[in-house]
Amino acid sequence: MKTSEIMATLQAKYPGENEYLQAVQEVLESVEEVYNQHPEFEQAKIVERMVEPDRIFTFRVTWIDDEGCVQTNTGYRVQFNSAIGPYKGGLRFHKAVTPSMLKFLGFEQTFKNALTTLPMGGAKGGSDFNPRGRSDAEIMRFCQAFMTELWQCIGPDQDIPAGDVGVGGREIGYLYGMYKKLAREYNTGVLTGKGSTWGGSVLRPEATGYGALYFTENLLHRVGKDVKGCRIALSGFGNVAWGAAKKAVELGAKVVAVSGPDGVCEIPGGITPEMIDYMLVMRASNRDRVEDMADKFPGQAIFHAGKKAWSVKCDIALPCAFQNELSEADAEELASNGCWCCCEVSNMGCQPGAIRYFQSHGIYFAPGKAVNAGGVATSGLEMTQNAEHISWSGKEVDEKLHFIMNSIHEQCVKYGTQPDGSVDYVKGANIAGFMKVATAMLEQGII
Repeated sequence: MKTSEIMATLQAKYPGENEYLQAVQEVLESVEEVYNQHPEFEQAKIVERMVEPDRIFTFRVTWIDDEGCVQTNTGYRVQFNSAIGPYKGGLRFHKAVTPSMLKFLGFEQTFKNALTTLPMGGAKGGSDFNPRGRSDAEIMRFCQAFMTELWQCIGPDQDIPAGDVGVGGREIGYLYGMYKKLAREYNTGVLTGKGSTWGGSVLRPEATGYGALYFTENLLHRVGKDVKGCRIALSGFGNVAWGAAKKAVELGAKVVAVSGPDGVCEIPGGITPEMIDYMLVMRASNRDRVEDMADKFPGQAIFHAGKKAWSVKCDIALPCAFQNELSEADAEELASNGCWCCCEVSNMGCQPGAIRYFQSHGIYFAPGKAVNAGGVATSGLEMTQNAEHISWSGKEVDEKLHFIMNSIHEQCVKYGTQPDGSVDYVKGANIAGFMKVATAMLEQGII
């Protein structure tokens, strides 16, 4: 396999699908050497099959806003790979959603899910619907219209969607209510991230952020450091950043920055439990403004318009918002502000230039497919509870999440350890996930 040849073919076939092409190139560059040690992979054209999704559903979503006007959006579901289990991946509602974005996310999800040790394939979906400024009633009507088109494509042993950007517990509730009406069955296993009274798992809302801190702890412990006392800068203020802030404070760290599209709130004294709770209020408001935190907590949170979280002095950077949110210039600014560790919590949160900068300047870096896998791992645990018609305690779920994140870190170290003893976490995560999926595809024949 030559990565350059495969990428040239994909670039000619899918011009302009930059996020998807970026994700494929990153993985192929990491696994090329290992792949070429397995001629059976080449004979079965594993890579050529793996980079193409199994299928993509595209559909119109028509709904009525509060003014009685008809609105139309486009919905998608990308079922990328089911070699190791049913399709599993979130739904994203954001004005920037495109097929390229969802293909990249589905491709990443395939390897992330493989890392969790659970039997789940990769998928992603969503719509270009923008929830910003929409009422609860409008969001409900959109979710119901979206599910009217999606419901026949999903199922507890077929494809299990979850939440993502723009899709939290409220949206999952509306989506499931419509699914139940259409399918005429009370099968809670068809969606994850549900409410605790109707099939949801304890800790699922916090799981992505919690898992990210558990992975970061493992990384730091390996080099003789501890998260306790560290200054942490977070981007975003949705469920992921909220969970990360909660666990960071619990572990003794000091969260000094939270950002949004409008700027960053610097928190010199460290985020408080009241501020963490308020992050959920900010998310539910659909205003998409982090300045609201400074208005709510004057003197404790200082708003800087147009600035990013990376402008605040910190030890650890945790991108929790969107893909490619952290540029090479941001990486340089972080380094100048004393940052010595960056763990992606968002999917492909760092641009390639930023990753190269971190790795070449001795700044510890780990990719999202490893760091943020705690969310989908806990979704997998929710699926198990639904299948058995039981509910585990928070302690049980947290112990299993801890085990999974420790296992992911061990896989990264196994496949990413370099001759000098350092760990290339990008390479380690990509090879570990790729080998599991590739082996499964090989053993199941040419299909």
